[in-house]
Amino acid sequence: MEHIIAKMLTDFEHGKMTRRQLIQSLALTATAASAAGAAPVEAAASAEGMKFKLLTVNHISYSVADYKKTRDFYADLFDVKVTQDNGTTQCYLSFGNTFIIPRNARGERKPPLVDHIAYTIDNWDKNVVEAELKRRGLEPRPDTENSFHVKDPDGYDLQISGKGMTA
Repeated sequence: MEHIIAKMLTDFEHGKMTRRQLIQSLALTATAASAAGAAPVEAAASAEGMKFKLLTVNHISYSVADYKKTRDFYADLFDVKVTQDNGTTQCYLSFGNTFIIPRNARGERKPPLVDHIAYTIDNWDKNVVEAELKRRGLEPRPDTENSFHVKDPDGYDLQISGKGMTA
């Protein structure tokens, strides 16, 4: 968790995110860490269950007014690779081992809005992760072969992913 926060601070100091974005990201990171656990995975689950070791922020998904404008802005400003652009509603902007997903706002959502943050955990085993999330009463919703969505205590959409969840 410490390296995630350090990366956010570095990004802020280098102008890659605004102060507002930094504060939102730190708040969301703290919320997600409390929901997913930030301690290493134990070899065997204790009576309290297992905790998942966070490795990195997998991706950030947010609602925007016009994903094409957002895509073009980020592609022009940063060294990001535009991937999986569906041409109508969203794309992936990849950099390093993470990516951003700007999406046109859906329904009553008013942009800009961070939709969810996905965290990559160590030792991904879909069945083990699903069982632990269910044991905690979190009602995991499968998204890909390498991820589940759950709600944190405040109703925030948290995505928990394995290393196979890539752009």
